[in-house]
Amino acid sequence: MANDNYVSYPASDRSYYALLRKGIHKQALSAGFDEKKVAYLDLIVAEITSNLFKHTSGGELLCGVIGEGAQQYIEIISIDNGPGFNDLQHMLLDGVSSVNTLGHGLGSIKRMSDFFSIYSQKGWGTILLTRVYKQGYKKIEEAVTVTSLVVPKPSEIVSGDGCTYKLTDRYLKLFLMDGLGHGPEANKAVLEGFHSFRLCSQNDPAEIIRFMHNPLKRTRGGVGTVVVFDKTSLKYQILGVGNISIKLVGHIESKNIMSYNGIIGHNIPNTMTSHEADGKDYKLVILCSDGIKTRWDISKFPMIQRYDPSIIAAAVYKDFARKTDDMSVVIIKTQNK
Repeated sequence: MANDNYVSYPASDRSYYALLRKGIHKQALSAGFDEKKVAYLDLIVAEITSNLFKHTSGGELLCGVIGEGAQQYIEIISIDNGPGFNDLQHMLLDGVSSVNTLGHGLGSIKRMSDFFSIYSQKGWGTILLTRVYKQGYKKIEEAVTVTSLVVPKPSEIVSGDGCTYKLTDRYLKLFLMDGLGHGPEANKAVLEGFHSFRLCSQNDPAEIIRFMHNPLKRTRGGVGTVVVFDKTSLKYQILGVGNISIKLVGHIESKNIMSYNGIIGHNIPNTMTSHEADGKDYKLVILCSDGIKTRWDISKFPMIQRYDPSIIAAAVYKDFARKTDDMSVVIIKTQNK
């Protein structure tokens, strides 16, 4: 299983809104969504951009077509640097407005969405998440979930970042890679890394990286992190090579895991040892190809761990996205108490 890229649409000026709406409309049609679903998406996007215009100085919309088959959906994430607000439940009520409008926007978006969530902080801004499913929404509870947010560098069609994972009866194995540079050649390296990763039967992250090293010599190579989660023992094994940041987040504490220096496909350490962590202690693993700063503190985002992982990924993206490069954020979330 692999991630799907998101398209970034700037919404910092009203002049972008028409192109933004056309772009998301085209994504939905290309993915085979029916006319009724596309009409809902058109209305949702119109309400989102209207809110951005009325309440903020602009923002950014990320749109991705995620999943396969009956469970395929379009996800739209609106990110702004507006004033934010505290009383979310109050703001979702029809007739509530902070600028003397009719106050139907957020309520309308929620009603037209199969899944809806919103996170906001005063002085920081707001993240709005909406999903429209191709054939209806069915909530599925899983012991461990993976959410990836991959956004190509502006002007690039393909991303030089990528994430893939595979599930066995016992293990979740995940690989996040950032190919050197950007564009098609970096993407080629990532796809080769994915292919090698899927072929590897090892369960030790160090052995998995060694297995991928030789095939990646045919490409420009890249940096990457392998995470193996044992669903039986609830233990993590994690190993990174290069500038992929790794953060473990628990109810009591958070900690960062250092990666080894090197480039997979060029030079990796002769000796590598995986970091082990107990999944009962850490509910979230956050991986970021853009080098999430160690000072990023999830405790500054009250209650965000209770939100959908896409909201958490968008919060990381909002604070640390570099518009001059590809960007990827991966969230691994366990349901353990």
